[in-house]
Amino acid sequence: MLALAAAAILAAYYWTVYVPSGKHEPPTFDGNPKPVFYQGGMLQDPAVGSKESLKLSFDTVQERIDPSVLYEQKSESTIITTQSKVVRLRTSQLTGMINEKPFTLKFPLEKSGGKLYLPIDPLRSFYRIDLRESEETGAVLLFLEGDTIRWLRTVSYEGKPDKTIAMRRDPSIKAPILADVRQAENLILWGEEGEWYRVQLTNGYRGYVRKSDAVVDREEKVPVNKEPDFQPKRPITGKINLTWEHVVSKNPDTSKIGEMPGVNVVSPTWFHLQDGEGNLQNLADPAYVQWSRSKGYHIWPIFSNGFDPKRTTEALSTYDKRLNMIKQLLSFSQLYGLDGINIDFENVDLKDKQNLVQFVRELTPLLHEQGLVVSIDVTPRSTNEMWSMFYDRKALIESVDYMMLMAYDEHWASSPKAGSVASLKWVEESIQGLLRQDKIPPSKLVLGIPFYTRVWTEETKNGKATVSSRAVFMEMPQRIIREQKLTPTFSEETGQNYIEYKEAGKLQRIWIEDETSVRARMKLVKELGLAGVASWRRGFEVPDAWNWIKEELAK
Repeated sequence: MLALAAAAILAAYYWTVYVPSGKHEPPTFDGNPKPVFYQGGMLQDPAVGSKESLKLSFDTVQERIDPSVLYEQKSESTIITTQSKVVRLRTSQLTGMINEKPFTLKFPLEKSGGKLYLPIDPLRSFYRIDLRESEETGAVLLFLEGDTIRWLRTVSYEGKPDKTIAMRRDPSIKAPILADVRQAENLILWGEEGEWYRVQLTNGYRGYVRKSDAVVDREEKVPVNKEPDFQPKRPITGKINLTWEHVVSKNPDTSKIGEMPGVNVVSPTWFHLQDGEGNLQNLADPAYVQWSRSKGYHIWPIFSNGFDPKRTTEALSTYDKRLNMIKQLLSFSQLYGLDGINIDFENVDLKDKQNLVQFVRELTPLLHEQGLVVSIDVTPRSTNEMWSMFYDRKALIESVDYMMLMAYDEHWASSPKAGSVASLKWVEESIQGLLRQDKIPPSKLVLGIPFYTRVWTEETKNGKATVSSRAVFMEMPQRIIREQKLTPTFSEETGQNYIEYKEAGKLQRIWIEDETSVRARMKLVKELGLAGVASWRRGFEVPDAWNWIKEELAK
């Protein structure tokens, strides 16, 4: 009797532990009528339609394909931007716009279940996605360019053609069978758990097969179709050597501009945001263009927001207003034969950070279509919202060709403390902040340097120390040195020459911009592999400054 009981217990144990369950359970998509899968996971929104009329939800596109795709409620527009295209699609319309040229959609955007759905036909051409729809279940498998698909193949049993492989709900032989998979059938491998593979059938159903029942077959790489690199209509050879030309109301008399050895780009402050509708003020001068051409200079005029935050907020708020600015810049570029545009948006509300990125994403493809170089000016990283934090430098560099770091005004006009306009250590730290934290490629970063300094006045009024300053050209400190018979001392802390003296009982302090400071910054450009230099501004320099820059860049 004891032997029989023991045998029964052993049999029950063997059955419980070693005998696979033969119970079947129909696979489901948890009530999802047309599921979309990415990397083995079922996405929240179903697809709608089928084959050519297949559509994905806007949320799916934004979350899985392109985080920058934008829906604008006011105009019911979906805006897609790539390196070379700006696409506008409007709900329920079969005509879209690519780079402001009309094209016809086979199927319109539509709303279903309160959600916006986008047709796959244009999506495939803009994003080169791979969508595989199962005729059996309607499930959609989404793959992005560059994805790797690992394929398994179920084993074959010689002489047993009808034998199937169990795909189970869980990684256990006791779990219900969801599908009896044929021999030598392909499965997508999404992971491993112990002695089990986590797999998906091409019809979308997911489960587990034992490792002994499948072998790794192959890897499939979804092709990456890189867009051609932008080629400017007038490429620059070597380092960029740009100087900004400050135009307030009247352009300079070019006959009075001296030689600027080494300069290859001039950037006059010509275009300014005039109102919240996106209309621009144009200060361009054909005579200046002609002079620039005769000197062999490239012309990248500045487009400024006028440093007016309210006006900027309004102009960036809608696609139509942003497009209004872009169309005017395109028109000016054609009219004057420009080579590029330099964007200079400053004093911007933090809430407009993303809208500025969107504007640049929409601007760049259209300017590139005309062969124009696009650059943007940014300040060093800081915690000041309207001076620094509104720049999303990582996002901006994905669109623009160059980023100009305005590495000056370390101590600004109304600074409570006297100091250098751009000490060498601060300049290097500012560069490194963009290179390391924002991942700006050195080959796209241009160092902005000052051709000015400040004379700081320190005095005591009513027992309280006060500081004031005035900006001066590079020549002024040299004149003061001669007149006051001063000997500059080198400041290790700032990497600059320094003077101080008394005038009317007040202490005057100057951290000098001269050959020492200019050459030191040019060495940073070379050592860090930066794209070049931009100087603010022409007219503030001493004539020799051009040679200092040219000589250092040529080394």
